Amino acid sequence: MSCSSNTYFGMPTRRLAAATAAAAVSVLGLLPAATAQADTGATTGKAGAVVLRTDLDVSLLNKTVTAPLSVVLNEVHAPATASKTALTATLDGVDGGRPFSVLRADVATARAAADKQRAEGYSNLVNAKVHVPGLAGVPLISVEQVTSKAVCAVGKRPTAQSNLLGSVSVLGRKVTLSTSGTTTVDVPALGQVRLDLSRTATTSRTAAATALNLKVSVNPLKLNVSEVEGQVTLARATCEAPVAAAVQPSPSVGPQTTPEPKPEHLAETGGSSATPYLVGGGALLLAVGGGAVVLARRRRAGASGDAA
Repeated sequence: MSCSSNTYFGMPTRRLAAATAAAAVSVLGLLPAATAQADTGATTGKAGAVVLRTDLDVSLLNKTVTAPLSVVLNEVHAPATASKTALTATLDGVDGGRPFSVLRADVATARAAADKQRAEGYSNLVNAKVHVPGLAGVPLISVEQVTSKAVCAVGKRPTAQSNLLGSVSVLGRKVTLSTSGTTTVDVPALGQVRLDLSRTATTSRTAAATALNLKVSVNPLKLNVSEVEGQVTLARATCEAPVAAAVQPSPSVGPQTTPEPKPEHLAETGGSSATPYLVGGGALLLAVGGGAVVLARRRRAGASGDAA
């Protein structure tokens, strides 16, 4: 009789409890481990815009002095916005050293914005007139409106575009610009201007757009100026795409088959659609094992009492 008091369904009670606990641990060990993800290598994009840039050399009549005229209006880098409609400059030896207007416009806006998903540069000029020394009464160029825009986004091909709206006049003469190639304007007694319209360039991560680029060579013979040569850029925008984050999953912890796993293994488990069933099964097995132990103890206590 004492032999039957130490069995449960034909299995020794202690052995049954141990097997049940091990089975419960094995079930819990099958729960999927949480996969950690870390964003690495992400960078913010870059963007820039400028309304006007000049790189000119101004020679005086005596040919002994060349004064550089390098001015910039509303040049910004992300994140920034600038709006200024007038720009003046002063050159020693030109018109008695008095300031002259390089550009005047109704609207002159440059804007740049960038984050980890997108970068965009934008510039806009409306009713603008550009002047150079020695041509106080005749604008180098007049435009009704020009815009440039460059957009670089993660996972997309960068885009660049420029638009010219309305008429264009060079050295007081209205001109029709070619959409490709170069347009040359010759004005007797004033000089020559070559214009490139809507120059754009893109790579896998960058874009740039210039609404108008002028190569200037004029000889006004006024205000003590003999020659003006160089480059003038109107409405330029650039961008560089952000670098996308690299998602690197951590190694998943496999099923735990050790009968007595360390506590941290259980803490690393995560959830899935099967988790409630696995947890419920493990809990049930643990409960059965615990009940078997209690039953064994009670029967041993009863057997001892009968023996007494």
